[in-house]
Amino acid sequence: MRFAKGHGTENDFVILPDPDGALELTASAVAALCDRRAGLGADGVLRVVRTKALDERLDGAAASSLGCEWFMDYRNADGSVAEMCGNGVRVFARYLLHAGLLADGVFEVGTRAGARRVTVEDDGDVTVDMGPVRVLGPGGALLADGAVRGERISVGNPHLACRVERPVAEVDLDRAPVLDPEEFPAGANVEVFREVEPGVLEMRVYERGAAETRSCGTGIVAAAAAATAPGADAEWTVRVPGGVCTVLLAAGAARLRGPAVIVAEGELLLPV
Repeated sequence: MRFAKGHGTENDFVILPDPDGALELTASAVAALCDRRAGLGADGVLRVVRTKALDERLDGAAASSLGCEWFMDYRNADGSVAEMCGNGVRVFARYLLHAGLLADGVFEVGTRAGARRVTVEDDGDVTVDMGPVRVLGPGGALLADGAVRGERISVGNPHLACRVERPVAEVDLDRAPVLDPEEFPAGANVEVFREVEPGVLEMRVYERGAAETRSCGTGIVAAAAAATAPGADAEWTVRVPGGVCTVLLAAGAARLRGPAVIVAEGELLLPV
């Protein structure tokens, strides 16, 4: 079958076009595809499927996706299913245009967190309306080099965004953070961030199901929300190891803007 490869601020994805929902994508197949030595290598898989062909019940927040033509079936590198991916939805949108599956630069993409409105900007960046951002209260994690405290935040998926005083490059993210299962029954992405100048954050992230990645779109939004005074609107520039994104927070919701690039296409020989 065909595949493409893309990234958003170096958070990279294998893209599998499956418009009619014919592919049975197992967790082991996803893990094999994402293996950086024996597979194609990626932080996750984006299956491009028509919403009407999706063999999955969409209810709750996801129900708003029923009106979208295309659904982003996102899987983490370990094969687990994820609700939302901010960099992934930008790359997914870029692929829809690249492949001629949509012609207009403004449209909605279905996700398990709900429909997300996408705008492809004139300079090539992609802006996503990320939906509501909910700050749920304090939480903590144990990292390889010590404990951190932060804010539990939902961006359609769970996060712990932790402000640190030292440069984020000095934080040890070599192993999975230990989380309180009562605070995070489904696990969470853990971000460490620092304000380096007014309106500018630096951030690193350990992603649930993928380990440390070069970027995380929902994590960028979560860090921006944790850095913002309660109830306030704000605009942040967020620097991650893979590049720079912009977050606009207003009225309890967020917009995320950043690059999205398709870098390769080919024929997949691995069994899936």
